[in-house]
Amino acid sequence: MPLSCEHQMSLLTDILNDHQTDCCGSVAECEQLERLIKSLMVNANIDTGVKTILEEVYRYSQNGRNSTDLDGHILSHQSQISQWIEDIGQFS
Repeated sequence: MPLSCEHQMSLLTDILNDHQTDCCGSVAECEQLERLIKSLMVNANIDTGVKTILEEVYRYSQNGRNSTDLDGHILSHQSQISQWIEDIGQFS
C-alpha cells in the first residue's frame, strides 16, 4: 500500500529531524529521501513552494549519498536542514 502525501512528508521531515538531532545519517536514509522526493514531485497537489524545498533536499541527499564523509556533510548543512523542516511545516 503506497504512502499518502501526508505520510511521505512526515517521513521526510522525520529523516531530516534525525539528521539535525544526531548530526549523522546513513546512505540508506539519503536514498530514502530521494525516493520520497521523487514520489512527491509528481504529485500535482504539492505546492510549488514545497517543490522548491524538495529540490534542495534532493540535492542535499544526492551529495550526501556520494560524500566520503556523510556525517560531515550533514553537520555542514545543519542550518539548512533546520530551515527546510520549518518551511515544510508551514506548508503541511
